[in-house]
Amino acid sequence: MAYNSEILLGRITKVSGYEGAVTVKLEKIFSENIPLMESVFIEVDGRPVPFFICHSEYSGADILKLTFDGYDSVEKVTEFIGCSVFLTTGLTDNEGKEDFNLLIGYKVLLEDKNLLGRVKEVIPNPGQWLLNILSSENKEILIPFHEHFIIGIDKKKKTIVIDIPEGLTEIN
Repeated sequence: MAYNSEILLGRITKVSGYEGAVTVKLEKIFSENIPLMESVFIEVDGRPVPFFICHSEYSGADILKLTFDGYDSVEKVTEFIGCSVFLTTGLTDNEGKEDFNLLIGYKVLLEDKNLLGRVKEVIPNPGQWLLNILSSENKEILIPFHEHFIIGIDKKKKTIVIDIPEGLTEIN
């Protein structure tokens, strides 16, 4: 994991909730293109400090909520308000693709928290990655792995919450 001060993700504007989540106001370049991240650097007192992300939730527009490993209370993250958040660098193309395979086995929940199924595989498709989801009825469902459909990914609970257009599951 390497620090690159040229790739500013955004700034922490406030604490969100009571479980240590922070709200990041994203730079315009990322407002509709959130990268898949396992870690970030937060500039604390002018120095980059690495943090591992345990949960991220994109709420739309230019707001991203992040929760970090080991930071589970308001008191622990309050000092980060106003700090810059930078992306990590150093991943090769192959490493980025392998990150998607870490989603295999995750539960996929619809926005209303109903279980759609589990991720069976992640399929690299030209122009769009696909999640191959195996439902409880052993039916395979292909869903585009697109930022507009993803509400949140929780690495601790190994869940992906999605909001997909009505009828998309019946197409498969």
